[in-house]
Parts: sequence; C-alpha cells; structure tokens
Amino acid sequence: MNVHLQFLGAAHCVTGSKYLLTLESAGAQHRVMVDCGLFQGFKELRLRNREKLPLAPADVEAVILTHAHLDHSGYLPKLVKDGFRGRILCTEATADLLSIMLLDSAKLQEEEAAYANQKGYSKHHPALPLYTQADVAQVLALVESVAYEAPLALLGGRLTLTFRDAGHILGSAIAELDVQGEHQRRHLVFSGDLGRYDNPVLHDPARVAHADVLLVESTYGDRNTRLADPETVLARTVNEALDRGGVLLIAAFAVGRTQALLYYLKKLLAAGRIPPVPVYVDSPMALRVADLYPRHPAAHRLGHGNVFDFNGLHLVAEAEQSKALNQKTSLGIILSASGMCTGGRIVHHLHHRLPRPTDTVLLVGYQAEGTRGRRLLAGEKEIKMFGELVPVRCRVEHLDGFSAHADRQDLLRWLDQLQPPPARTFVVHGEPPAAEDLAATLRQRHWPQVEVPEYLESVQLFEGL
Repeated sequence: MNVHLQFLGAAHCVTGSKYLLTLESAGAQHRVMVDCGLFQGFKELRLRNREKLPLAPADVEAVILTHAHLDHSGYLPKLVKDGFRGRILCTEATADLLSIMLLDSAKLQEEEAAYANQKGYSKHHPALPLYTQADVAQVLALVESVAYEAPLALLGGRLTLTFRDAGHILGSAIAELDVQGEHQRRHLVFSGDLGRYDNPVLHDPARVAHADVLLVESTYGDRNTRLADPETVLARTVNEALDRGGVLLIAAFAVGRTQALLYYLKKLLAAGRIPPVPVYVDSPMALRVADLYPRHPAAHRLGHGNVFDFNGLHLVAEAEQSKALNQKTSLGIILSASGMCTGGRIVHHLHHRLPRPTDTVLLVGYQAEGTRGRRLLAGEKEIKMFGELVPVRCRVEHLDGFSAHADRQDLLRWLDQLQPPPARTFVVHGEPPAAEDLAATLRQRHWPQVEVPEYLESVQLFEGL
C-alpha cells in the first residue's frame, strides 16, 4: 500500500483547513479528507472557495472533522453540492455544533448576497451565496458522531480513526489514524486546533505518545500569549472602557470565546470587581451553543445546568432587539460575533460604534490577515463595510490571552510528549512567520524531518506498507 497526502488548505495560512489522504492498494484508490474548511481573510484566499478542487468530491469516501469552526467545516456544503456522498465523521458535540454553524453560515451568505444585490455594491450580478440552507440540510444527513477514545474502522479495516480531546472548543478533537498495510502499520496524527492548558472551561489537550507522521497547527507558533491572571486583565480592560462613559463592544467567536468570556464576567460581577452594568449577548449562534454545554457535560469542566447565567445578562435573539442596541449610549457590555469581524451582527455594531470616541472595541481572539479585525488591530483609521468607509474614532483594545488556540509554550508542551519524535512532521495552520518559527524550533530539538508545506503540495508518506 502507498499513502499520499495533499494540502488543500491551511498551508502558509490559518484558514481553509483541508487535507486529502489517498491510500493506493491493489490498483484501487481510497480517498479520505481530514477537515473541510472555508478560506477566510484576504480576498485572494476567499476566492479559493469558488475554485474547483483538484479531485472529484464524489471520489472522497469520508470526511473526518476535527471540530466545527468554519475554517475546518464550512466548505462541507459546497463539497456535498458538488457530489460528495460519503460519511462525515466527528465527535458528538461537533455534530450538534455543525447544525448550528453551517446553517448560520448559509443564512449569512444568503442575507449578504441579497443585501449586496439590493445596494448594488457587488461586482457579481447577481451576487450569489457559495451555498444555501438547503445545501446544509444535505450535509447534516451524512453526519455520524463518534465518541472520544472509541476506535472506528474505515475503508474495510485499512484505516482506524480515534478521536481524542483537543481542548480547543466544545467537541474539538485530535484525529489519530492508524493505517494498516499488508506488511506494516503506521500511525498518523492530525492535531486539529489545540487548546490551552489549564483552561477553566475546557479540558487540557489529550496526550498523544506516538506518531509516525504528525500534522501540527502553528497559529501561535512564534509567540506566547498566556495571561498570568486573565481575570485581573479583563477586569482592568472592562473598567477602563466603562470609565470612558460608553459601551464596551467585544468581538467574540460564538463558539468557545463567548462562553469563556461569560464565565469570567460572571465571576468578576459576583466578586464586585466590575460594575453591575448590563451584559448583552447579541449572537443567536452563541446562545444556541451555550445551550449545548449541559448536553455534553463530559466535554468540559463546568458540569450540568445553566452554567453561564447571571443577573444583568440579556440574551438578544431577535434582529429588532439587536438594532435597538445600536442606539444605546449608557454604560454596558455587548458581546457579538464574528470574532474577526468578518460577518454577522458585529459588523452592524461596528458600523455604529467605530465613530464614537467614548466607545471601546475589544478583540479577544486571533485576527487573521485580511480580516476587519486585523485591520482594526493594525490601527487603520477607516474600515470599509456595507460599501462605505467608516471612520475609527473609538478605542480599540486586544487581549490575545483569551484565544482558544494553544500558544507557543502550550504547543511545545504538547509536542514534547511525543517520544521519540515523529519521523516526519508537517507544520500547518499558521501564517508563514509562525509556522517557520515553530518548525525551526523543532529542528533545533533534533526532530528528524520537519516541513512547512505549500498550498496544493502533494507528498508520499508511505510506500509499500
């Protein structure tokens, strides 16, 4: 048996995760895709979503998902639309999240296309979504949930999949794949996105002791972002924002980040470390995600019940309620998505809040190149949205330490468990400086073969197994 791997995304960038594994045996080819994400950020990246894949989707027998974030799952409806009819395998919590996230993604695309057609600012006539809610329904019919630590045989026993907790978001997983050849067995590990150690909400990333071939993410491969005391840092940021006399607008991912912030805000309010101002969660997706935590108590540290509720918390579900918040000038905190300010209700809030000197915008996660969040972080004085330039007069703050991604020291702590090191390591899901820095560190530690792959690069992993 020969085994090949092609990098269809998350190579020299942090988005569009897609890896194609091909097993050749007795003249037959079996294809499995690990992750199936949307490209986000720069236009040149987003355009890849509309390019043809270098394979027929109908030839893929299964898709293995490490987690539900759209840069890992958001291309699934397009894959199914183009002919994929195989199995979609993920953890139980990821299966629940997919139905929320993919439908939301499709709904936003439909709304944005309709708005662009109404306002006439799209270069395409008419503007069309990449996929629709009807396309998502076809995806969900193919999803199968797999428990953590429960090996699943695929491709007639040629491949065995085991998910282990990655600690990144609810349901996130490290995907371990055992390849059984005629003569030998080899072990592939896809880290997916790894979480942080000592996270108060999620478990630590699971230990992996052995890999012949490893794909490891490198989002923060070049820097440490851990906060020694996140509660104190968040309390100071909130108090400084409210002292300005305006609203604190927090751009937070609906899955993971919003729930972690609610955990901290609940503690700070209970301890009297921040004033008792109203807290608005203006993300229908975040509300639906929060409801999943009691359904999956083993996948996090918080236990059962309504783990995020507290006095002063307002859940904003309806669009009219969201629009009303744009008129709010009294003290308050608004959490809205998306975390990189690329779509969703946060864009409407930014449209109103950026010009206001008394307001503060807080970015609490990784901001990919080409996103509005990255441009705000870079200090741009005008941000384009809805076809117009909006002046940035508010205060912009950034707290990296609340990211759901492992930072450099977390990554190295997880990697150090692999003894001996893998025979071959691919550093993926990182912008070039981060990926190259982590790769250089592993080479300095005498890891045998460490590579930073190119987009669409194809490599042979094993020959004559």
